Amino acid sequence: MKLVERMPSVCKAVIKAKNDLVYVLWLFFVTLAWNWNVWLIPMRWAFPYQTPSNIYLWLLADYLCDLIYILDIMVFQPRLQFVRGGDIVFDKKDMRKNYMKTFRFKMDVISLVPLELFYFKTGINPLLRFPRLLKVMSFFEFNDRLEAILTKAYVYRVIRTTSYLLYCLHCNACLFYWISAYEGLGSTKWVYDGKGNSYIRCYYFAVKTLITIGGLPEPTTLFEIIFQLINYFVGVFAFSIMIGQMRDVVGAATSGQTYYRACMDNTVKYMASYRIPKDVQNRVKTWYNYTWQSQGMLDEQELLVQLPDKMRLDIAVDVNYDIVSKVSLFQGCDRQMIFDMLKSLRSVVYLPGDYVCKKGEVGREMYIIKAGEVQVVGGPDGKTVFVTLKSGSVFGEISLLAVGGGNRRTANVVAHGFANLFILDKKDLNEILVHYPESQKLLRKKARSKIFSLTSRMRRIYSRHPTRPSSRHWQEKETEILGMLVGVPCKDATASG
Repeated sequence: MKLVERMPSVCKAVIKAKNDLVYVLWLFFVTLAWNWNVWLIPMRWAFPYQTPSNIYLWLLADYLCDLIYILDIMVFQPRLQFVRGGDIVFDKKDMRKNYMKTFRFKMDVISLVPLELFYFKTGINPLLRFPRLLKVMSFFEFNDRLEAILTKAYVYRVIRTTSYLLYCLHCNACLFYWISAYEGLGSTKWVYDGKGNSYIRCYYFAVKTLITIGGLPEPTTLFEIIFQLINYFVGVFAFSIMIGQMRDVVGAATSGQTYYRACMDNTVKYMASYRIPKDVQNRVKTWYNYTWQSQGMLDEQELLVQLPDKMRLDIAVDVNYDIVSKVSLFQGCDRQMIFDMLKSLRSVVYLPGDYVCKKGEVGREMYIIKAGEVQVVGGPDGKTVFVTLKSGSVFGEISLLAVGGGNRRTANVVAHGFANLFILDKKDLNEILVHYPESQKLLRKKARSKIFSLTSRMRRIYSRHPTRPSSRHWQEKETEILGMLVGVPCKDATASG
């Protein structure tokens, strides 16, 4: 254990989580060492690449890989935290004992059995390093941990599945050269004739055999016939497995898009069966396309509903708190009430020209602009733009606290371009306020004060202007009132004529 005590402090630390980057980097080196043995042991055994002139380089690389194995067993694995009875264990002594009880520890120890001692009797035979392949569990752990930190893990899965196929071809090339050397290079038309690069020629043979391309010389001896039959059977079996795995990997990577396509196709089929007008169908298709391109999903809540309540709150706080905290109506309220309210926000996408709310309808929602713009319109023709609300603006919050089932909307609000809005229903807010009576009093007081201020200002304006004049002064006053009615301070709104 003196070697362990002398290791740097980074190696003596507890390895905590699945996304511990230091440990993932170490597993990468362990995987490299394992792949050195997996790929080169059969090649050095079959092909004449290990010669007396370069044997010391091969041995240096072998023992460097063995050193990595030893460090993994003595330094890293005993410091891997684990869960016992629901508790995460950090004690180094307990972690070491837990590792020594696992099946992995036994495999790791067996992988370092020093069969190289037989070198003194048999010579340097790479097959004596075969136990090094038993450290395969480190390879699988590296795959799991790497996929956990990658944003597009399916790319790595495709690469890994392809490497499985390449390794099968590699092993077949090694066997083909060994058989050719056993029978004699160039002794028959079927075996390797010894010309050109031996590995490339044998690998080419393996590709044509396992993928069953054909065009190979006919085997002549019984041994060659049996080997070729086994090759064909293994090739069909292995290749079909690889194709199936690749299909699963690609299917998992595109499952969200497949779901989106299925939803849109079913909706289009439904609209066609009921002869919905083409312009409505086109708008529905546009909504599907834009929602998928902007969010990567159709419904954010459907994704988050699988998470525990605490995790959904953490995500909602990170995503929505900065926007909601700017709403003056909720300033001074209980912080926990705002957190509960964040979980009730739902995201809705509006297309250009869609009405978010119409004049005269009962308002039961508050809107927060996440992205895009909306316009408050009115006038005799219903097209005069009074206020343009941009990202981060809020409107309709008074309706959440109005008495008598909701107040009437005083103007039309239309999406100007694509607009992504957060919506909070009055029902959801009331269910939350039951648990926060002080915040409820504060909100109702603010709502009454704002409504009273609006009413007083309206009376003063109409007392000065019994009949509406067509003047710039009147339009500025009307814009100001509409801005207050939708719940947006003047600095957050852009008035336009």
